Amino acid sequence: MKLQRHGTIACLALATALAVSACGSDNNEPTEPSASGSSAAEDCATGTVNAQGSSAQKNAVDEWRKAYQQKCTGSTINYEPSGSGAGIQAFIAGTADFAGSDSALKDDEQPKADAKCTGGKAIHLPMVIGPVAIVYNVNGLDNLQLKPATLAKIFAGKITKWDDAAIKADNPSATLPSATIQTVHRSDESGTTDNFTDFLAKTAEADWTFGKGKAWKAPGGTGAAKSDGVASAVKQAEGSISYVEMSYAENSSLKMAKIGNGAGEFAELTPESAGKTIAGAEVVGQGEDLKMKIDFNTKEAGAYPIVLVTYEIVCSKGLAADKLALVKGFLSYAASTDGQADLTELGYAPLPETVRAKVEASVKALA
Repeated sequence: MKLQRHGTIACLALATALAVSACGSDNNEPTEPSASGSSAAEDCATGTVNAQGSSAQKNAVDEWRKAYQQKCTGSTINYEPSGSGAGIQAFIAGTADFAGSDSALKDDEQPKADAKCTGGKAIHLPMVIGPVAIVYNVNGLDNLQLKPATLAKIFAGKITKWDDAAIKADNPSATLPSATIQTVHRSDESGTTDNFTDFLAKTAEADWTFGKGKAWKAPGGTGAAKSDGVASAVKQAEGSISYVEMSYAENSSLKMAKIGNGAGEFAELTPESAGKTIAGAEVVGQGEDLKMKIDFNTKEAGAYPIVLVTYEIVCSKGLAADKLALVKGFLSYAASTDGQADLTELGYAPLPETVRAKVEASVKALA
């Protein structure tokens, strides 16, 4: 099922506001719901929910938690940004009521997760669009452009100097230093790594021979834990380059490279350009499971191709009786028009309306 183009209009309209606003997660005042659109007021519940996983969505979840807990007295939402892999394992072990993951459950993980859902199964609810920025720290180098093949060679260790011929070819008017390139990757299992390596494998197969996965497999480079660790490592190291979600790149004031897409363009990362890639995604899950497939080779004009979707992985049925109402209430707020609008100031792109409505319906069906 292809996402309809008209469903992206709302996303892009909100993206315009984001493009001209200062992004950050250090505003401790929760966003008030708008007068129109859905609201969490009718979904308030009390109790405590414990969740963990993707650090890519931490800033989004923090904003949702503040807004929901302010509106719903007696509710506590705990979220540990432990990484997608750890979040899935916590869900399977029964220590997380739901998990945030930047990639879908693997074939060997799905039955284990299903086993925790009495009378149901573990489903994927896409909740956050997190464009993945290629960030770099090179004095005097602005507006860096990289084709997927060049990017693959850099992270595979085949290109080691900033003035390499391939980088020069992508940036004919730039003055490139002869400094050594320092690559930084995630040291923990990460859905961001899974999506980034999937992008390299699908767009630069000849130059990236390490496949896709949550664990980094290429030799060399420096590992850093979680998204904030990657952003800090790049900010501190001259000559470095890495991959991290747009919200972390903006919060750390890191330079972001333009990336070549299937249309032969170098696309700048904006919520609008990321939304164009999501517009071509497919929902490949069944029923209330909304697992998606992204076309990293999109030929859509102006589309930024490295985009991940963070899922909330939750039981369609079988949630503990004392958790169900609060999980539904909180996720209903996150999927609401108000909740998605909260993302526009945090470096994320809101879900296209066609997807948002399906997520909202799936949350309401939780039992």
